[in-house]
Amino acid sequence: RVCLVKFPSAFFKGRVNMCAALCYEILKCCTSKLASTRNEASALLYLLMRNNFEFTKRRTFLRTHLQIIIAVSQLIADVALSGGTRFQDSLLIINNFANSDRPMKATAFPSEVKDLTKRIRTVLMATAQMKEHEKDPEMLIDLQYSLAKSYASTPELRKTWLDSMAKIHVKNGDFSEAAMCYVHVAALVAEFLHRKKLFSSGCSAFRKITPNI
Repeated sequence: RVCLVKFPSAFFKGRVNMCAALCYEILKCCTSKLASTRNEASALLYLLMRNNFEFTKRRTFLRTHLQIIIAVSQLIADVALSGGTRFQDSLLIINNFANSDRPMKATAFPSEVKDLTKRIRTVLMATAQMKEHEKDPEMLIDLQYSLAKSYASTPELRKTWLDSMAKIHVKNGDFSEAAMCYVHVAALVAEFLHRKKLFSSGCSAFRKITPNI
């Protein structure tokens, strides 16, 4: 916490690595069997969001929001997000912090926190469905595909789910399908770089490989 308060720019400016790694580790602690660990992790995650909001002069905490959703998606893909009810308890603690934080009452922060926890629950519900169909690879991939599609406007999250789909394809020995996922990831990155004027052709460079692009 002290590190977060003293060096906010390390987490909220420049490359996202520090923020991403911290979100991933805190979220793992949010499913701990120890209530004390869950409480501390929830408080730290809330502080991370709040400090990000303050860092942007109370405009948004988009960086942390995005990294938390990505971390949740990665933890699900890595099967490291166990203890569903414990995780729900942690989300409730975070919401309670937002509702009782008086200095933030007049800002958009509490509603943005609610929106984030709602999005996380949506991902968790989709995951619960995936668990039901884990022995049905086609249905499982279909659910993952719909999640990837729902994040079409967020490249980082779309990439996370495409990576997760590729892992399942490889596990099932469906290598051409896995390759298709990776081609889509490459095209997504290419298009992103093209829009930043860092790559000349964008996703069109991959049309020769597959018309799906």
